[in-house]
Amino acid sequence: MTPTPLTTAQLQPRLGQLTVIDVRSPGEYASGHIPGAHNIPLDQLQRALPALRAAADRGELALVCASGARSATACDQLATAGIPAATLIGGTTAWAQDGNPLERPAGGRATWAMDRQVRMAAGSLVLIGLLADLALPGARWFSAAVGAGLVFSAATNTCAMGNLLGRLPYNRPRTAAADLDNTLAALHR
Repeated sequence: MTPTPLTTAQLQPRLGQLTVIDVRSPGEYASGHIPGAHNIPLDQLQRALPALRAAADRGELALVCASGARSATACDQLATAGIPAATLIGGTTAWAQDGNPLERPAGGRATWAMDRQVRMAAGSLVLIGLLADLALPGARWFSAAVGAGLVFSAATNTCAMGNLLGRLPYNRPRTAAADLDNTLAALHR
């Protein structure tokens, strides 16, 4: 099932009517999110299904991420669970580029978007493999394995590297677990 697309121009006037769920990591969310959006990271979506079902019973859900890819994946997961949701085309990047405001919590620090973190990590691993091959012949196969992982990631629309990076401390502020519990409780009401 293809997620229902939503443009920034369609979302902006309906912000007060929709429940907006940001599926990025807590670190990405803290660096700037759509006003009123609730943070439920993609890897916590299954845990949040009861709260999301309750919220969807009260009104429409709009899911967002940095570019729209993770929110489309989240919409597919929700559709499988019988919960309809729309995805924001272009994500918070498009939202900000169209001149719309982003909320930043007090003390929130900028964290790179996950796709940028993946590109940096993958590129670094490929370079390390190629440079290591100069001293240790055959190490270039490490670079080939990273490349194969990226191809698999694109073909399946999954990202193991992104999931691993999302678990790093700078992507999970200390308050993330408590914030998620509070979000789920608020959505249940």
